[in-house]
Amino acid sequence: MREYELMLVLDPTLDDEGQQAATERVGAFVTSRGGELLSQESMGRRRLAYPIKRHRDGIYTVSRFKMAPTAADELERNLKLNEQVIRHLLIRTD
Repeated sequence: MREYELMLVLDPTLDDEGQQAATERVGAFVTSRGGELLSQESMGRRRLAYPIKRHRDGIYTVSRFKMAPTAADELERNLKLNEQVIRHLLIRTD
């Protein structure tokens, strides 16, 4: 098991329920693959440095968790397919 940190930039048109559902979906994915969710925090709406998919703002969330490396690859594939996620960054912390 390795420790990871995931930053999501969500679509700014999401309401609070949609934002909560997107972050819960990540937590459910981690726990269903045998991982452990350490923390999740929402950083709120912030201005992007450049427009992404015609959006000037994004909703930032940061999650820390432990997971197997193969499950982390699968998580990245799922995030690329999720239309609510504008950008994501998954890094392994040491």
